[in-house]
Parts: sequence; C-alpha cells; structure tokens
Amino acid sequence: MEINLDGLIIGASTFLVIGLFHPIVIKAEYYFGTRCWLAFALAGIAACAMSLFVESTIGSTALGVVSFSCFWSILEIFEQRKRVLKGWFPMNPKRADDYIRPDDYIRPDDKK
Repeated sequence: MEINLDGLIIGASTFLVIGLFHPIVIKAEYYFGTRCWLAFALAGIAACAMSLFVESTIGSTALGVVSFSCFWSILEIFEQRKRVLKGWFPMNPKRADDYIRPDDYIRPDDKK
C-alpha cells in the first residue's frame, strides 16, 4: 500500500494561501484603496490560465487556489473598506478623502 500525500499537500497549501491573502487584502486596501481590485482580477486570470498548463496536479491545484483567492479578494477589498469606515481597521490618513461617504458629503452651497 502506497501513501498518497497529494490531498494533505493541497490542503496545507490552500490553508497557507488563504492565510496569506488575509493580510494582503488589508494592506492593499490601506495603501491603495479599492482601486487595486483590477490587480487582483488580473492576477486571478493569470493564475487561472497558468493552472491550465501545469502538468502537476498539486501545482495546478495550488494555482487554482491562488486564482480563486485573488477573485475572492476583489469582494474582500470592498468589504475591507466598509470595515475601515466602521472603525474596525485603521484608516490611511494619506487617503482620508477616499473614505468620505456620500451621505457625509456637504456641498459648498449647504454650508451655513
């Protein structure tokens, strides 16, 4: 009987990729705001395309996990902005104007 470690390796790599993407999303939103969603989309498409051409099952699966983690990060980058607005995460003071919500905006004509 031969031991097959593929499942454990894929599981561990999935765990690590998801664990790495959490702080990446937080830092990306802090430094770049939601406009970095396109970078996550392009990275996801690239990883997805690469996974189609890798012959190794483990390598192809790992690239697929990276790909869909990038796609999920697009949603999470916008959710992270909401968390910042709620005060759950720090706001980048250099981009404070990016965090003005439409209902917080006061037009110059409205000032009294």
